Amino acid sequence: MRNDDKNDTQLRPAIAGLRDEFADKLAALVAIPSVSMEPARHPEVRACAELACGYLRELGAEAALIETKGLPLVVGRLIQDVAFPTVTIYNHLDVQPADSEGWKTSPFKLEAVGDRLYGRGATDDKGPLLAALFAVRLALAASVRLNFRFLWECEEEMGSPSFAAALAALAKVPPGLRTDSILVSDTIWPAAGQPAIPYGLRGLVGFLVRLRTGERDVHSGTTGGAARNPVGELAALISQCYDARTGRVRIPHFYDEVRRPSPSERRQLARSGFRRARFKQAHGFRSLRFADEARLREAIMTAPTFEVHGLVGGYSGPGVKTIVPQQAEAKLSCRLVSDQRPAEIFRRIKRFIAGKCPDAEVVCESASAPYLADLQGPFLQAASQAVQETFGKAPALTREGGSIGAVVTLAKILRKEVVLLGLSLPEDGYHAINESFAWPQAEGGIALFYRYFRKLAAIPRGRP
Repeated sequence: MRNDDKNDTQLRPAIAGLRDEFADKLAALVAIPSVSMEPARHPEVRACAELACGYLRELGAEAALIETKGLPLVVGRLIQDVAFPTVTIYNHLDVQPADSEGWKTSPFKLEAVGDRLYGRGATDDKGPLLAALFAVRLALAASVRLNFRFLWECEEEMGSPSFAAALAALAKVPPGLRTDSILVSDTIWPAAGQPAIPYGLRGLVGFLVRLRTGERDVHSGTTGGAARNPVGELAALISQCYDARTGRVRIPHFYDEVRRPSPSERRQLARSGFRRARFKQAHGFRSLRFADEARLREAIMTAPTFEVHGLVGGYSGPGVKTIVPQQAEAKLSCRLVSDQRPAEIFRRIKRFIAGKCPDAEVVCESASAPYLADLQGPFLQAASQAVQETFGKAPALTREGGSIGAVVTLAKILRKEVVLLGLSLPEDGYHAINESFAWPQAEGGIALFYRYFRKLAAIPRGRP
């Protein structure tokens, strides 16, 4: 971590002195299995939110659990002076499911191995949440002229189903959610050593296709040849929707609104540090669709997708049970890019499937729009300068392959620029076994956020 700012000469030792406390607070958060998509874990999600409220109160902030139609939302407020600009900081407290199979450590007990801290939620998103929180503490101690709001969600990993309604309601109740900018720390650098600021996120349409052709499973010897097989028909339908070898979507007009990256954007993406071999190793792939590195990079960052997540139906026990199943279900999704609209894409998918398999039921499970920020926005520029000062390198401006529905909601309801300052690395195991977060990355993140806060304080209020 580089420190060129004369006013920050004590920053590095100050952050180094926070290491033990950071690990202790992260251990307490990781120890609570806040798995939002498992109803049995909902009391633990709430307990995690209550602990997080306590962390905010320790900082001197007002904090409360706001009830939603689903799991609560943690809302914090630290107003030093109403004349100061305000930054709203979003993170999430819920995590992906985890069992012990394949883990080298216990997933819900933080364990340190050298500089790396292992545990579910360490990098997604409890570690980055704490990095931002510790940076706020340093900013307050340095009398940085900035106000802070915190929005810590408990349903991000299940698609943020309650977030938009809760945020809209909060915005209408005095004192509302007036802010000058929004910071989200829930994204990934494509490569260690090369900081990145995503200016775009892919959107998402998740849907189910169900097909029922009988009232019960039947013997394939007495009925085979005459009976329709729903598993086989859904497999054929999927192959009509897209080419599984290339990923090319075959649904008419699917690509009509896709905004292609400009030559300057492609040059920025090339600076990201993305390497095919490293990507392959980090995710445990045996092979990939494309040998060309640029094509592979853009397939992740700037192109839409069609994915098959599961095909359920028939017999799945040992051996072969010779039945024709009565029903089957395909679990599918599309990642979307600007300017694709989730509702319109789903309508085209549904119409296509109706033409190929009229008695299939198509159900939309989740949807979020893609997000694209203004590359010339003042807050993105401030973030880029903070990255340069902290890590000694200009950030690569990238597009994130994943989706964060809350980002679109924040931008729409609060009507302010969202800056995506993530800290996670491919090797951190986002959503995977042996998830971890390295202290050097947390240390750099605290310094980054602190410097960014100082720059925000200097931006005149009222900027778009």
